[in-house]
Amino acid sequence: MLLEENKPLASFTTFGIGGPARWFAEALSEEYVVEAALWAQAKQVPLFVLGGGSNLLVADSGFDGLVLHIGLGGIEIAQDNGQAIYRVSAGENWDALVERAVQDQCAGIECLAGIPGTVGGTPVQNVGAYGQEVSSTIERVRAFDLRQQSFVDLCARECGFAYRRSRFNSEDRGRYIVTRVDYRLNPGGAPTLRYADLQREFQDDEPASLAEVAAAVRRIRHEKGMLLIETDPNCRSAGSFFKNPIVDEQLLMHVAEVSGADPPRFPAGSGSANAGRAKLSAAWLIEQSGFPKGFAHGAAGISSRHTLALVNRGSAIAADILALAEEIRSAVEARFGIRLEMEPMLLGFN
Repeated sequence: MLLEENKPLASFTTFGIGGPARWFAEALSEEYVVEAALWAQAKQVPLFVLGGGSNLLVADSGFDGLVLHIGLGGIEIAQDNGQAIYRVSAGENWDALVERAVQDQCAGIECLAGIPGTVGGTPVQNVGAYGQEVSSTIERVRAFDLRQQSFVDLCARECGFAYRRSRFNSEDRGRYIVTRVDYRLNPGGAPTLRYADLQREFQDDEPASLAEVAAAVRRIRHEKGMLLIETDPNCRSAGSFFKNPIVDEQLLMHVAEVSGADPPRFPAGSGSANAGRAKLSAAWLIEQSGFPKGFAHGAAGISSRHTLALVNRGSAIAADILALAEEIRSAVEARFGIRLEMEPMLLGFN
């Protein structure tokens, strides 16, 4: 394992923000993962696992520990009872995997096209968009358990998936290093058309193909500044910075009363915990609280195309992004009584 010292991290994130890692290593195999974990334990330094950096804000002071960049590659495909099992190494590019599955005519992740990052990050955040979540297709997650110092294979039920949550980013945050994810996809299956924008896109009687739906998703993401294009300043972000809050009926009525309008809402999801609850649009709450698209706060700002995306306008530092985020959260809470939850991971902050 090659260790680098004081490695700048900004270029490893889509924000383009952040100070250096005290130590940095690239993991190209599971053996490297074990070696890095044991090294960090022996030296008693914190360990952070870095994937695509698309959901990450690094502190300006950097990270006083070991950053392990996951570079494991490889895809294997097996058949099981008429379905396709894609066994994918954690360092593989997520959007490239979606494109391959679509080309293979395998349904299940076509609505997740255009999302930046690597495969290893998808179960951590339970990545979802446009009517799909990866939890509906994940068969198994292989990871190194830092507590037990051994590899484990966790089935979907053991991952504790919920809206933008899993055991990997909640009760077991920092315990596991994901090295492979297995997805169960449906060969010849129909695309998912639950999201309103996609339903409007395909209103005629002609059935949509997986490729057409994936292309439509990328087009919509581009229109909202959520597709990584180097020349687009809106792309210097971590995507959606806030989660859509899930509220009960009483709070929903309060929001409607305060705003004088019927707020956009979505199903909160299945399960008894979500009975009588709804998912509100965080973007709508933010706009209603005085923060339109294109809002500027010094070197930080809001995307000109999507209210949920905070952007580095060129020279922002992490403190600028957090200051804007807190201003937005405070305004939404003051008006509606809802404290928005930030979605990106924060590294190097107290």
